[in-house]
Formats: sequence, C-alpha cells, structure tokens
Amino acid sequence: MDQPLPPRHRSFVGPIILIVLGGLFLMFNLYPDFNPWPVLFRYWPLILILIGLGKIWDSYYWRHHTGPGVSPWISGTGIAWILLLMFFILMAWHGRWRQSDNGWNRNWGWETGWHGHAFADEVKDTQSVELQGAKSVDVDLNLPAGELNLAGGSSHLMEAEFHYDRRRDKPNVSYSVSADRGQLRVNQDGNHWHTGWDGGNDNDWDMKVANGVPLDLHLEMGAGQSNLRLNGVQVKDLDVHMGAGQLDLDLTGPRTISMNGTIEGGVGQATVRLPKDVGVHVEASGGIGSVDPRGLKREGDAYVNDAYGKTPTNIELTIHGGIGSIRLLEE
Repeated sequence: MDQPLPPRHRSFVGPIILIVLGGLFLMFNLYPDFNPWPVLFRYWPLILILIGLGKIWDSYYWRHHTGPGVSPWISGTGIAWILLLMFFILMAWHGRWRQSDNGWNRNWGWETGWHGHAFADEVKDTQSVELQGAKSVDVDLNLPAGELNLAGGSSHLMEAEFHYDRRRDKPNVSYSVSADRGQLRVNQDGNHWHTGWDGGNDNDWDMKVANGVPLDLHLEMGAGQSNLRLNGVQVKDLDVHMGAGQLDLDLTGPRTISMNGTIEGGVGQATVRLPKDVGVHVEASGGIGSVDPRGLKREGDAYVNDAYGKTPTNIELTIHGGIGSIRLLEE
C-alpha cells in the first residue's frame, strides 16, 4: 500500500512580502521622515542568513513530522520574514531627523549615546572652490551612498565639509573654466563598502554654493538622503537620479531665471517644495506609489499652481518615481 503523501505546505512568503511593502508605504505616508533605506543597505546580509535558517528549519520539520494532518501554521521562512520586518522597522525607527540652523542633520542614535560623528574612524575634510571668472557653472555631484546637504549662501562658488569613514575613498573635487563656463565635479569611488554599528552615518556631504551664479546641477545619488535647499540658488537646469532613499527638494522663494528639472526616483520618497509666486508646471508619475499634490491643481497630465503662465519666470519639472510616494507641496 502506498505511503500517504504529506500535506502540501502552502507558502506564506508572498503574502508576507506584500505585508512588508504595505507596512513601508504606510510608514512613508504617516511619517514622511521615516527612512529605512540606509539600514536596509547596511544589514541586507541578514535577509540571506535568516531565510537560510528558516529553510533549514523547514527541512528539519518535514523530515521529522510526516503523516496525514501534520502541517505547521507557518513555515520557518515565514517566521524569518516576520523577524526581518520587525528588525528593519526597529532599526529605522532609531534613525531620526532633526532640523538645525545649519540645515538638516541626521541623528542616528541608540539610547546608549552612539550619536552621529562620534567614531574615531571618521575623517573630516573641508574644501572650497573659487568662481575664477566663470559666468555660469556645470555642477556634477556623484555620491554612491550617504547623506547630501546642499544649500546656497556661499561667498565662494562652493564650500564643502565632508565627513566620511577612513575605509571610504576621499571625495574628489575638480574645477576648470573654459570660455566663461565652469565645470565643477565632486565624486567618490563607491567600490569600498563595509558594515558596522554606526547606523550608516559615515558619509555626509555638507555643501554650500553661490546664490548669484546660474548653475546646471546634476546629481547622481546611490542610497541615502538628499536635502537640496535650492531656494535662492539660481539653478537653470536640474537633473537628479536617485537610487534608494529620500529626496527633500526646496525650490521656494523668488527666481530671476526659469528652471527646467528632471527627477528620476528609485526606491523611496521624494518631497518637492514649490513657490506660490513663481509659475510651476509639474509632470509627475509614480511607478509603485502615489503622487500627493498639495496646493496644485490638475491640468491635463500635469499639476500647476495659480501663478503658472502669469510670471516672467517658471519652474518646469518632470518627476518619475520608482517605488515610493511623490509629495508636491506649495509653500
């Protein structure tokens, strides 16, 4: 007589993944400053470890518990996903953002006092670049992972303070002028990665640029947070490519030149703050996520404010989101 087959085990992995994604989107909507991506990119090997342990448990269970009617209510793999969700939310919840007089600073902190730049392996590097007679400047920033705080108000073309771990490469700054046009490049080799208990707060760029110089700004961002306070900065063309993380872009305030911009999002949330007294036209589309326009009205496939078409200068934006929400705030 044939041995009865063990009951078929129905996997909970798919529903749990949906719960994880739904939980993350809910946190993004309820708490805009919630940012789990630096934690995820630092501790992603735990996913392999816990799922591997879950599969070992499943194999052990079915080897020693066979027979009709024997079936666990949840698999070891399902338990692994639940533990991962709890771990990443707990770790990300400890990453809090606070606003100070100098801009946005991240306070990754355990209650035991491991805060911010408190590690002996951190390097601080300060650099400044003079305009050298340029009438306009191309600015190209390439940050593989970390936090970028960019604002105006510099008496130079650029002044920057870099905080990075010794195990990372030093940010490279280069500048040249040709035919009254400057070329500013700031980049960092992204091949040196490491893990550690510093919450990912080991690569911060705090930068200021001149307000009165027309800029074409191009940003390539891997994983992390970008805080672009461009109110008062005369950006003519803006091109932002985000990997995983959050973008907070401030374009409020008066403008003497029009601006065209493109934002390509990966995984995370983008918040764009827009002026009331400058015409605004935004074409925004989310991949897996939502578009939340506040103070703007729908006009065809775009969002515009009441000043659009009535001011000498305008802001034209095209935003493509990946996984996450797009928030448009008129201020």
